[in-house]
Amino acid sequence: MIIPPIGGLGAGSSAASVGGLGQGAQAGTAAGAEPTNFGGALSEAISSLEQTQQNASGAAEGLAMGTASDPEGAVVTVEDAQLAMQLASQIRTKATEAAQSIFQTQV
Repeated sequence: MIIPPIGGLGAGSSAASVGGLGQGAQAGTAAGAEPTNFGGALSEAISSLEQTQQNASGAAEGLAMGTASDPEGAVVTVEDAQLAMQLASQIRTKATEAAQSIFQTQV
């Protein structure tokens, strides 16, 4: 599973080309290539996390049943899913803290 970087821009990127974070949302570069706004990026990330969890569930089931052809690969798949879930949880926590901080800011 490939997890796109969150905190930085890749080589040759600009802030405007990252999912609507620049000065207004850009039109997509290619059909279905990248989401053009934050909601699309979030939906894609959640979908990817769900797929990772399903793959891990299948791998764990294969290990439990003794039908896994590659036990090491199955363990790696389960560990990847665990790390992805931990990352998602930490991102959710940070986003919640940031929103609470914004709401508590006095104007």
